[in-house]
Amino acid sequence: MVLRTELAPLPPGPRLPVAVQTIAFGNFRHVLVPLLRRRYGDVIAIRLYPERKVVQLANLEHIKTVFTGPVSTFRAGEGNLILKPLMGEHSVLLTDEDVHLRARKLLMPAFHGAALRGYRDLITELAVAEVERWPEHRPFRSHDRMRALTLEIILRVVFGVTSGPRLDELRPLLARLLEIGPLDIFGWHNPKLQRFGRWKRNFEVQQRIDELLYAEIAERRQASDLGSRADVLSRLLTVPADDDRLSDAELRDQLVTLLLAGHETTATALAWAFHDLARDPVEQAAARAAADDGDEKHLEAIAKEAMRLHPVLGEVARKLTEDIEIGGYRIPAGYTVMPSINMVQLDSAHHPDPLKFRPSRFLDGNSPPPGSWMPFGGGVRRCLGAGFSLLEATIVLQEVLKRFQLAPDRPRAEPQRPRNITMVPGRGARVSLTRR
Repeated sequence: MVLRTELAPLPPGPRLPVAVQTIAFGNFRHVLVPLLRRRYGDVIAIRLYPERKVVQLANLEHIKTVFTGPVSTFRAGEGNLILKPLMGEHSVLLTDEDVHLRARKLLMPAFHGAALRGYRDLITELAVAEVERWPEHRPFRSHDRMRALTLEIILRVVFGVTSGPRLDELRPLLARLLEIGPLDIFGWHNPKLQRFGRWKRNFEVQQRIDELLYAEIAERRQASDLGSRADVLSRLLTVPADDDRLSDAELRDQLVTLLLAGHETTATALAWAFHDLARDPVEQAAARAAADDGDEKHLEAIAKEAMRLHPVLGEVARKLTEDIEIGGYRIPAGYTVMPSINMVQLDSAHHPDPLKFRPSRFLDGNSPPPGSWMPFGGGVRRCLGAGFSLLEATIVLQEVLKRFQLAPDRPRAEPQRPRNITMVPGRGARVSLTRR
């Protein structure tokens, strides 16, 4: 139950200028947030551009209160508004209540049950084509290759684009869009900056992507074979006439959201999995045996453990519409509460020996405490693409491990570094391969 009182104090936190806190959080949050927790406890107030008063939560019970609380109080869409310039106002990540439920209802059939099974052969085909091109006995950045592969999968499964000049132009533009770093966020929310330098280039890339997407949507609406196509865009365009339908602008926003949410996160989780398997011969031998046997539960456990040990997204956000009390502190309406994925998943209270890569946490009837594994968020806003991401990761792991033995280019683990709103391997998860 969420209590409301005007007597409780505001949460503690650093008093540095907003710009300093924003840059520190954007570039070093994986180091900064644990330090703040040791200094201030499980409820920490920070200030981030543009004009956001944020409270990070590290206590699992506090986080459950947020995830199970009324959506009218904890508004996930408003909490993600920092992404609006990129994803658009109609994005399923940026809307709330009835508008969100409508978008989720329309998108959900494309990511469940028979639809997921229908994507398996295509994902496998693209994964095989990718890994057969990998070099042997020469270290390479597995993160770069996973980003290329998952982008191709998204283009084929979500956009339904298979070939042609539009795809040839769209592919590098989308890759550039995903190169945005913490400094670029200032340009998202400041039109004046968009006239200069990197911010101008980012804006022009985004404009051209929109032109290509709208052209694809218009052309697809006229296609005679929509009913036989299985990609997400075609599915959304074949909603029965008596049901609600998405406008062109809504389609654009959902497609960009699916790209950004489904591309970088899966690619990064796979790269970390290769990174960790390469440095653990015992776990890698077990993984290769699982790949040979078609043991998808074991392969999925590897992906889950990589997501636990290396959270790609550090937190989720909910904006408050009324005052609440959590952990003895009053958090006023208008603040954004951020359950910290990073602090929960690396907390020894929930995951023994939390810095150890151990896929068995998810095998043989084992499972972390409820709510303590949340790379896809939680509550009614849990990511629609969770099943698709795990399917994709399982297939890619199997195709790689059936063919190759992995070795690191150096024994020491790679550090993390920020990449847009995600954290990625600092050196690209470099590995070398020997064909089995």
